[in-house]
Amino acid sequence: MTRSLIMDKPDDRNRLDAMAQGVIGQPLDRPDGPAKVTGVAPYAAEYSIANRAEGVLVTATISAGEVTDIDEQSVLSMPGVIAVISDQRMTARAAQGGAGKAPVQQVRHVQYYGQPIAVVIAETFEQARDAAKHLKVSYRAGDAITDHHDPDIPTDPYQDPIDQGDLAHAMKQAAHAVDVTYTTECHNSAPMEPHASIAEWDGKTLTLHSSLQMLAFNRKELADSLNLELEQVRLVSPYVGGGFGSKLGISPEGVAASVAAMQLNRPVRVVMLRQQVFQCVMRRSETVQRLRLAADAEGRLIGFGHEARVSNLPEEKFGEPVTQASEFLYPGENRRLAIEIARINLVTAGSVRAPGEAVGMQALEAAMDELANAIGIDPVELRLRNIPERHPSEDIPYSSRKLIECLKIGAERFGWDGADRRPRKRREGEWWIGTGMANACRVHNINEAQARVSLLADGTAVVASDMTDIGTGTYAVLGQIAGEMLGLDSTDVLVQLGDTTFPPGSGSGGSWGAASTGSAVFEACEAIREHLAEQLGTTEAELTLKDGFAIAGNRRVALPDLLNGSAIERNGHFKPGDITKAYAAAMYGAFFAEVAVNAYTGETRMRRFSGAFGLGRVLNRKTATSQCMGGMVWGIGSALTEELTFDARDGHIVNPDLAEYHIPVNLDVPHLDVVLVEERDPAASPLQAKGVGELGICGAAGAICNAIYHACGVRVRSFPMTPDKLLAELPVP
Repeated sequence: MTRSLIMDKPDDRNRLDAMAQGVIGQPLDRPDGPAKVTGVAPYAAEYSIANRAEGVLVTATISAGEVTDIDEQSVLSMPGVIAVISDQRMTARAAQGGAGKAPVQQVRHVQYYGQPIAVVIAETFEQARDAAKHLKVSYRAGDAITDHHDPDIPTDPYQDPIDQGDLAHAMKQAAHAVDVTYTTECHNSAPMEPHASIAEWDGKTLTLHSSLQMLAFNRKELADSLNLELEQVRLVSPYVGGGFGSKLGISPEGVAASVAAMQLNRPVRVVMLRQQVFQCVMRRSETVQRLRLAADAEGRLIGFGHEARVSNLPEEKFGEPVTQASEFLYPGENRRLAIEIARINLVTAGSVRAPGEAVGMQALEAAMDELANAIGIDPVELRLRNIPERHPSEDIPYSSRKLIECLKIGAERFGWDGADRRPRKRREGEWWIGTGMANACRVHNINEAQARVSLLADGTAVVASDMTDIGTGTYAVLGQIAGEMLGLDSTDVLVQLGDTTFPPGSGSGGSWGAASTGSAVFEACEAIREHLAEQLGTTEAELTLKDGFAIAGNRRVALPDLLNGSAIERNGHFKPGDITKAYAAAMYGAFFAEVAVNAYTGETRMRRFSGAFGLGRVLNRKTATSQCMGGMVWGIGSALTEELTFDARDGHIVNPDLAEYHIPVNLDVPHLDVVLVEERDPAASPLQAKGVGELGICGAAGAICNAIYHACGVRVRSFPMTPDKLLAELPVP
């Protein structure tokens, strides 16, 4: 039996607050934690399957053109080699995820250096890797554009621009204005677990153990790639060692393993080398962003412009949505927002954690700091004066917004002093000290999801969905929702995830997982509560479930006694409706940073970093705080260290591993202070909860940029702000 909800209007019943168990919001440990830290949890490549062969991808060494010949005989005589497969069903790049249909690709039509073109299968990984290196491949090279910094690359418009009023006139008439250009470099998701898959084919059904984020969609993508019926494909992914967008869609190693297993009639494992993860999965596009901000004498925006150039392969539709937050965060009746895509031959640009706001917000918030300096106003006060009443582009109401509270609470907690923002006012030995702040903002998304909840005869419960946990705490959160609704300790709720034999969840992406699949669990539990209420002769609203007992009126019955040897199973089906068009729903927050800049070397060190975040109902304070911290670490990387470096001659990545792609490590990260500003958002979901995971990065690098300027007086408009960029403009010590 299925209980369905299409969310067309705000759900202001506030049912979770009416429950009695008290587990929602508590900082509970992850139930999957012990299995992970002890090495018991099996990740995609770790399943022990008999008679398993090993595969290694072969990637293109040209930037564009055709593969004219693959000389299989050049390696088939090597020790252990079983086969060389270059099948048209293989994918040349990762699917973008969410569409449920893999991109139509010709694997031998090369569009970027590092594109998968074949897979070598051998008895051992070492044998397959050796053969893959020695495989002779012939090409017919074509014309390629591989310098993504070339300003003259042809571009296409991305979506329709937003044009309101006359921005150019507003800039001329403004009491204060800034017109600046910021750039950001390409990023890689760099998940700890590489992309890996083990495929098994029994003649009828393909089972793929794989590291994926969106199983319901990935199943459709894989079936489409292999010309199989959906029922012939099973995906298993209970544990995922990070994804950050790179595992949203089915990726080349999964399809290659599947094709090989079906052709050879034996299990095949394909694990990407770390360099292949960088070179042939996806990147975050570089950006060139022009910000135009026009303000009146009181610092209120009358003009707002945000235009960006991003890049992608010639046939890809995705464009980094740089202006996503700019559409609704700040006012300005004279507006222009536009994005154009340069068509280049580099690895596919796709969704990397918080696409759009992650890079768009850091540039916007740095430009807002420049405006505050031009006006001579506290940057916090400037933002407080520029909070619109309604969505400035679409004229719809906001669902809920704790931005004012986040700014004020964050400033007080950090000890923010906005009185004198002139740079180079504090020196400690070799180090200039400065502070900076920025708004945080990320759109709230919800997605269709299903889940099954079973209340067993012994009074315990089981939650099942193909929803994934990519390290975000899904096992814990879904258990807490069910425990709260059914009056159970979370240890009495078993959560089963990551298998397409379970009902299709929302998948993990876009910060929609907890609110979407959690709402499906909520719906299933409400249906169970209604059944129990009927058993007790009362209404669901009058029923109290707590500590394994059902309570109504003067009756208090243990759940096993009420169930009388039988179980109750209900499916919950949640689907977004008109609510997504009726309100501008987003998460908000504020960052405050303190940095030290070395006067001699240009090195920047983080000293303090705080964030105050309003993200709807907090479902688990520990996992939510952890997610915000993780986002802030991403922000440090985006600000100071992270960039993919391409050789402009052929487009290959110069730093395709974790040794040379510099993500922040322990010594780069100061104490992170996170405060969660609790709220309820009835328009966000039946749980009144919003997303969490991506908010912590959106604007973080802007706060660091502003702190650097306040410290040493150098305004770097190119991210990452590496020492060489600072050193060139630092004053003589």
